[in-house]
Amino acid sequence: MIETVSRKRIEILVDTPLVPRLIKHARDVDISGWSLIHVDAGGGRDGAWQHDDVTGAAAKTIILMIASEAKTAALVDAIAPLLDSYRLLLTVGDVQVVRGERF
Repeated sequence: MIETVSRKRIEILVDTPLVPRLIKHARDVDISGWSLIHVDAGGGRDGAWQHDDVTGAAAKTIILMIASEAKTAALVDAIAPLLDSYRLLLTVGDVQVVRGERF
């Protein structure tokens, strides 16, 4: 069987214009890999929202990253002050990855 390594899966739901700022925080803590997933609609405590293709209003993106526990902790500490002010949704979960040295 192929050996796997424990890592953290980080997902951040963010207003699309803030993506570069959060990617900079990730790079600052040595997380070099990330993927962007564009979100068309959703809902939460404040009700439903939908992306407007014409104006870009309410455009949201999920930033997906895999990192070591130490890098994840550093990223969470770095973006903690932004969570409330920018209404970010941050999730961190345990995953098993192949080729763990890449993360």
